[in-house]
Order: sequence, then C-alpha cells, then structure tokens
Amino acid sequence: MKRVSIAEARNNFTGLVHAAEAGVAIELTRHGKPIAVLLALGEYERLSEGRPDFRKAYRDFLRRNPDLRDHAVEPEEWLPRG
Repeated sequence: MKRVSIAEARNNFTGLVHAAEAGVAIELTRHGKPIAVLLALGEYERLSEGRPDFRKAYRDFLRRNPDLRDHAVEPEEWLPRG
C-alpha cells in the first residue's frame, strides 16, 4: 500500500488514480494519520460484495460450536421490541 498525504494527493491525483487502477491501494493521510483509501473500482466491489449477514454467521457459529449454545443470545433478542 502506498501512503500519501492529502496535499500530495491533490497535486498528483491523476497519477494516483492510475496507480489505483493498476492495483495499488493508496492510503490518504492527514497530519500523518490515515483517513481514507483509494482503490480500483474492481477491488472495492470485491471487498464490498458477499458480506455475510451477521445473524446467519452467528447461527452458523453456534451450529459449529454446540457447547456454547446454552450461553447464546438469539438474534431476535437484539432487536427493539414494539
């Protein structure tokens, strides 16, 4: 991952976009602290798709770990009632 300040990114935006298109993730910083990442669209889509549903993942976890079932909280209990 390449690390670039916002000021540098502003001055070289086109070059950074080309780098991102080529597969380089660009970490943008402000005062030396990371605040954002510039990625190619394909990489963003890959990371965004297929995020598991938490309730399904939790139930799958409990199915694989039946000894924890007695201590489990049912997902329905997480939602406000009313």
